[in-house]
Amino acid sequence: MNGELLLVGSLPADSTDSAFRAGAQLFGDLVFALPDGETGPRAAWVGYERERLVRPNPDVVVVEETASPTGIPRHAYETPVFAVREGVQELHWDTWPRIDDAIASYGVFRELREQGVIPPRLRFQVGLPFPASALNAFKADFARDYPIAERAFEDLVARELVRLTEAIPPGDLAIQWDMAYETQDVHRVLAWTPEGAWERFARPVRDLTHLIPDEVLVGYHLCLGTFPDWPMYEPHDLGLLVRMANYAVAESGRSVDWLHIAGPRYLRSEDRRFFRPLADLEPRDARVFLGIVLPLDGAPGLGRRHATASRYLDDFGVAMYCGFGRQPGRDGQETMREHADTVRALLAGGGRA
Repeated sequence: MNGELLLVGSLPADSTDSAFRAGAQLFGDLVFALPDGETGPRAAWVGYERERLVRPNPDVVVVEETASPTGIPRHAYETPVFAVREGVQELHWDTWPRIDDAIASYGVFRELREQGVIPPRLRFQVGLPFPASALNAFKADFARDYPIAERAFEDLVARELVRLTEAIPPGDLAIQWDMAYETQDVHRVLAWTPEGAWERFARPVRDLTHLIPDEVLVGYHLCLGTFPDWPMYEPHDLGLLVRMANYAVAESGRSVDWLHIAGPRYLRSEDRRFFRPLADLEPRDARVFLGIVLPLDGAPGLGRRHATASRYLDDFGVAMYCGFGRQPGRDGQETMREHADTVRALLAGGGRA
């Protein structure tokens, strides 16, 4: 693992081709892997799973449609509410549309690499949501419905990881487990989830990650959500995220190659209490990326947060607090350019911890 920057996943681009081209041009020397930007329907992150995977299942019923006047949810309480059909004890999905998209995007990645647009050392990065994030619409009777849906989803993921790694050479691939609902669940801020939050996070760590071939790079993205703004919930400090990261490294059943841990709002850039739990982080050989790049305050703000975090962590790269495809500003290309310039300014000033 190397790289000073992690591109978390979503980018403000209008197509896979443009995301790869912009990523290679602006970030090619800073990163170890390029995502396809999660463009089109995937820009809504797990809204994609809700609409393309869960809703079409004949054993899933819609209890409540979105309350948004536009039909597009603006925040977590405006998403549709689903339930498992009465009397159904098992769900099944044949395929995962997100894997179809990943395989198609790899074809574009490979072609651009052959053309010399993408540097040969870079891997193709795929972000996959963890179960509680992908299945967040089961709010009607979470205690009954989620275990049924989770079993089916984990079965699907196990099968589709095989399809993904048969279609894409493992040596070309980097997989990131994305979670925001899991982190909020562990912090106990989701009103519709019962006890058992830690196990809803821990079980997939144990059951799914070891299924990924060793040649594939694997990372965890521990985020606090951007729906509709950053963060959906801000904890007192990084203690629980550090505990989750340590568990993932210790219990994944294979090496963990990187960890992304989201940072605070800008006013807490120098809040040592927030960053102090980083002293307890046990990443082993994983490269740590802190999500401390904020569009609001550019290089000066990044420098403040980097300096505070450096009191407790010796070596780390940086990243946006989350994917920034839904936050393009005035112009997506300019947003990406500003992101690159901000990170380069940190490095030019000796910002490597």
